[in-house]
Amino acid sequence: MNFENEYLKVVQERCKSIKSLGDKTVSQLSEDNIHWTLNDGSNSVAVIVKHLSGNMVSRWSDFLISDGEKPFRNREQEFEDNISSKQELINIWEKGWAVFFEALSDLGEQDLLKKVYIRGESHTALDAIERQVAHYAYHIGQIVYIGKQLKGEYWESLSIPKGKSEEYLQQMLRRHQSK
Repeated sequence: MNFENEYLKVVQERCKSIKSLGDKTVSQLSEDNIHWTLNDGSNSVAVIVKHLSGNMVSRWSDFLISDGEKPFRNREQEFEDNISSKQELINIWEKGWAVFFEALSDLGEQDLLKKVYIRGESHTALDAIERQVAHYAYHIGQIVYIGKQLKGEYWESLSIPKGKSEEYLQQMLRRHQSK
């Protein structure tokens, strides 16, 4: 296995993990929760999902052959909270991720140093991938934070719960020692 293929594999696995955090958060939210905002300057989970999906569809459709800011994208509309249901939100979410993962799976080692464009600015495909992974992780962190605040004591932890670090460490050590 070479470095480039290993990199593409790692990116896909890392992004599946990032997506999973969003999936697990959205599953804990109610229909009302997905539309909650702290103030006029903040975005709801529904808006963040629309923005992520719009970005993914734009950036990753024809990734190597057209600018990542597609003419069909209306970024401003992504910030309008007009999702009618949690199921619609999930459909929009899944559409974006499907386009992203399909484009990633189509890439090979020979593609990583190719030039791609985002709003006319040149990037290597590798740089564009890294740029988007950081962007997606940033917004999913927002979704998780909103979910955690809304659910309060009813929040189901997505990582190691407070006070359980040592227990988790020992569990992981036992698991890996048996291999």
